[in-house]
Amino acid sequence: MKAEPTLICIPDISGFTQFMREANFELTSQIIPALLNEIIYSNTLDLKVSEIEGDAVLFFRSGELPNLNDLVDQCIRFYLDFYERMDLLYKKHKKTEDAASIPKILGLKIILHYGEEIAMVPIGNRIKLMGEDVITAHRLLKNTIKTDEYLLISDQLLKNYNKQEFIEKCNWSALHNEAIDVEHLGTIKYHYIDLLPLKDSNARNL
Repeated sequence: MKAEPTLICIPDISGFTQFMREANFELTSQIIPALLNEIIYSNTLDLKVSEIEGDAVLFFRSGELPNLNDLVDQCIRFYLDFYERMDLLYKKHKKTEDAASIPKILGLKIILHYGEEIAMVPIGNRIKLMGEDVITAHRLLKNTIKTDEYLLISDQLLKNYNKQEFIEKCNWSALHNEAIDVEHLGTIKYHYIDLLPLKDSNARNL
């Protein structure tokens, strides 16, 4: 079981639990799989899929990190393609009971993290990621950010890039920094940026 440096990317559907609870099963069983598939189809960085969870896809990429522009562009594409697909799904199901809850409740957040030593273990037809940084990436989903739609990049990943260049690339909103204290893991520092402004009609020209 060889461990190597690995990028972890987790696009996570916000509002998932509320949507599953409030909308009828026939609708949720069509909407959520379609959105998860859209996330997978929007992958342009040769990210590998480790796990598909109820509301998220765990992507990874071992070896050399992608350049900053490509990484941010991938996140922008995840977000905008997600909303394009959600809009199409709403139009398709708008006469269905509870369809109004699709754009009202659902959104997307994206977690980016980097681990120096992450092992890849084949289990069935999937690759299971093992290591402390995998736990860290999942724990970053349980943060204190007030907004529901954001791009979060751990300081452990950001230190591999030029922070000022990251700020300039993500010029649609301000970059914020926070930290969480996690038992056994210590203090995990991260930066985040609001994704909502990307829904502007000119977002693809950023």
